[in-house]
Amino acid sequence: MVQGNHLTNVRDGILKSIPPEARVTKIEFEGPEIAVYVKNPSVLLSGGDVVRMVAKSLRKRIVLRPDPEVRKDKEEAKKIVYELVPPEAGITNIYFDDVMGEMFVEAKKPGIVIGKNGMLLKQLLVHTLWRPIPVRTPPLKSKFIESVSALLHKNSNYRFKMLREVGKRIHRPLLYKIDNLRLVALGGFKEVGRSALLLEVGEDKILLDCGVKPSSKDYTSEFPSFWIDDFDIDSLTAVVITHAHLDHCGALPLLFKFGYRGPVYCSEPTKMLMALILKDYLDVADKEGRTPIYSLRDVKTALLHTISLNHGEVTDIAPGVKLTLHNAGHILGSSMVHLHIGEGLHNIVYTGDFKYGRTRLLEPASYVFPRLETLIMESTYGAPGDVMPSREDCEAKLIDIINRTLERGGKVLIPVLAVGRAQEIMLVLANAVEKKLIPSVPIYIEGMIQESTAIHTAYPESLAREVRDKIFYEDVNPFLAENFVTLTKGHARLDIVEGEPCIILATSGMLNAGPALEYFKLMAEDERNSLIFVAYQVEGTLGRAIQEGAREVVVEYVNGRPVTVKVKMEIHTCEGFSGHSDRRQLLRFVERVTPKPHRIILCHGESEKTSSLALSIHRYFKLPVETPEHLEVVKIR
Repeated sequence: MVQGNHLTNVRDGILKSIPPEARVTKIEFEGPEIAVYVKNPSVLLSGGDVVRMVAKSLRKRIVLRPDPEVRKDKEEAKKIVYELVPPEAGITNIYFDDVMGEMFVEAKKPGIVIGKNGMLLKQLLVHTLWRPIPVRTPPLKSKFIESVSALLHKNSNYRFKMLREVGKRIHRPLLYKIDNLRLVALGGFKEVGRSALLLEVGEDKILLDCGVKPSSKDYTSEFPSFWIDDFDIDSLTAVVITHAHLDHCGALPLLFKFGYRGPVYCSEPTKMLMALILKDYLDVADKEGRTPIYSLRDVKTALLHTISLNHGEVTDIAPGVKLTLHNAGHILGSSMVHLHIGEGLHNIVYTGDFKYGRTRLLEPASYVFPRLETLIMESTYGAPGDVMPSREDCEAKLIDIINRTLERGGKVLIPVLAVGRAQEIMLVLANAVEKKLIPSVPIYIEGMIQESTAIHTAYPESLAREVRDKIFYEDVNPFLAENFVTLTKGHARLDIVEGEPCIILATSGMLNAGPALEYFKLMAEDERNSLIFVAYQVEGTLGRAIQEGAREVVVEYVNGRPVTVKVKMEIHTCEGFSGHSDRRQLLRFVERVTPKPHRIILCHGESEKTSSLALSIHRYFKLPVETPEHLEVVKIR
């Protein structure tokens, strides 16, 4: 009864602020947003944006939706769009969501569809009486993007019902004053992998990340410790995913297999990339003859519960808890999590994986936040020796290795993570070819890289300024350079290995499986070839063993018998391409982060590295630093 009265009061507050001429028909709580349905939206969009002013006064996210009764016929709405939107926008498709009343306008240049200060979007809303949603047409065609969009569109009714249930929970009144804040380390503490932080905020429980540890040999160490008493899936309020790497999102579908039906918050690019790597995770397990612990159905359910947020957008996710995502600079869409708890009670920033330095692909991580008391920070490269060369030196080293290899008639194999590292290296190579720093040889792309790159091209606004400017103002997309040759079938591998000098980018980045491992088997015994590691090699992986000097390795088992390969090719490591901050960048971030935190909690790092970084932070900045053990409970307030 209390909740019903509270929601009614919110509705009444909105109604009092909206002119009667707008003809409000209903107000729905749709996830973190409050949707106001009207028959005459032009009243609210003329002479100032009334909806925006109401949202600001109530400190809520409010969206305007025309009532279903007044929406234009779809064909008529399409005709209006083509009349109002300039041809240079390059509209490729227009489709509708009847449930949400949304009209998706796919275009090569969606900025033109939006118009200056969003004026064209407002005109489309007023004239079609559908809520227009501009979508970028990816320069690289992606069946995967199309399939995810189709999944969400097909299940619009399901999503609408889910959002309404989530909305009721978010906007419910607080029954008790928030007076307890606890952190439970479910995974990713004094280890790299299975990141999962359970934050208890009064009567709500929020899970930050939900990853796996791919190098593990059993489910107990591969997945977060969901079986402990402190974790009750029925009381879980929300999940926040920082980015689309398996060690941060690979266990998410398991929650839905166990019955979780709440929201998952992340950036829009993260949602798309997450779908890609989760499907690949299942595909790899199938190829290796392993039975995965969850199914594709669980992955799809997780996607249907995912709510996308823009960086900098403040969103209620529970009574008294506001979430804001900030750029983490790690991979496309990667986010730092800022949680504002209570009316100024406490503010937490969880960095996830972050890069506090400029790369070719992304802008550096954010370091300024509205308020901050507790900083939860990664420590992957926290040891004194974890100092990477400058980007200039690292690129020069990579180019030198490539040139020496090609000159002696060899091929270069670069195992890469499909998400992030692959695109970074592609930009480096495209620039090197353009400036004639390396010969114009074929650069073969194999594995999940192409689909991941297509997703990158769909969100250029999230990329580094230099790449954005090339795409937006010069109409040049470096990911489409003519040297890149995408392979779709593995039977060409032998031809490539026995052919002319070339460069090969292939997954997986740690040689666990995938085409990179197949190329390694074919190339390892030719001393003319080179293998260049550009990604972190986790303990227990084949990549780590080779990197540390193993020159005869087991690459597979046939009929229970190990198949070994002698490593005669040159092995190199270029660490400066990491999407993580090195030790100097970690310390610089702590020095510059604003405002200064009252305490720091370290996670995501091998035990010795975490401890070393903690000592240095305490010594240099006189801040209290904690390094929790796995399953330790930390009282934050």
